[in-house]
Amino acid sequence: MSAYALSDSATMVRRSLTHVLRYPITVVVSVGVPVLMLLLFVGVFRALGQSLAAGQDYIDYIVPGVLLMTVAYGCQSTTMSVNQDKTEGIILRFRTMAISSSAVLTGHVVAAVARTLVSLALVLGVSVALGFRPQAGALGWLAAIGVLVLLVLALTWLAVATGLTAPTAEGTAGFTLLVQLLPFVSSAFVPTDTMSGGVRWFAANQPFSPIIEAIRGFLLGTPVGSDGWIAVGWCVGLTLVGYLWARSAFRKVPVR
Repeated sequence: MSAYALSDSATMVRRSLTHVLRYPITVVVSVGVPVLMLLLFVGVFRALGQSLAAGQDYIDYIVPGVLLMTVAYGCQSTTMSVNQDKTEGIILRFRTMAISSSAVLTGHVVAAVARTLVSLALVLGVSVALGFRPQAGALGWLAAIGVLVLLVLALTWLAVATGLTAPTAEGTAGFTLLVQLLPFVSSAFVPTDTMSGGVRWFAANQPFSPIIEAIRGFLLGTPVGSDGWIAVGWCVGLTLVGYLWARSAFRKVPVR
């Protein structure tokens, strides 16, 4: 990347971060909803934890899933922000200016990743305050953080691509609804072995389950098995799809 592209990208990152600081409600929502769900499942649906192995605390089991949902809820503000830039003509305006074409997307992605990582740290802090007790060593924490960063990159690029292709803000609802509901049909809140028939097969094989299992294993110090590599594969694959989709959609924005 040239010096001009780096400078343009830094300007776009500052622009996106300024929007976050001026409208902190996006961070409040992406933190508040997962924390409310954590309180709901720990305080009301704790009986779901009866299917766990003896001695395993339910809050330790569900926190990895809640962290994943924090990433999913962060995508909503990302895709809305990109779609707003497109429908209000701001991206069209940027394309007519002498700035790097990649800087606009880079600005959105870097700011969204930074915002989501802050949200993850806040949700993790609340989880510890509520009783979550991770057993990970230094390598376990590094591995868990690495998987979470890869997941944030994957869903952020998909959110950017969705924001560029949707004709209106309402058109982004399908993507946000999908990534927010999929964790409920996964191993986030109960083991997939307790589900029935086709639901169990889907929950065991959809992308979020191995990602949750990998994060859970790294944080709790339990065996991860093949879930670690499967999680990395899903994240890298989804990142590649989202990146290529976003670049293609950006080039299709008409320049007048």
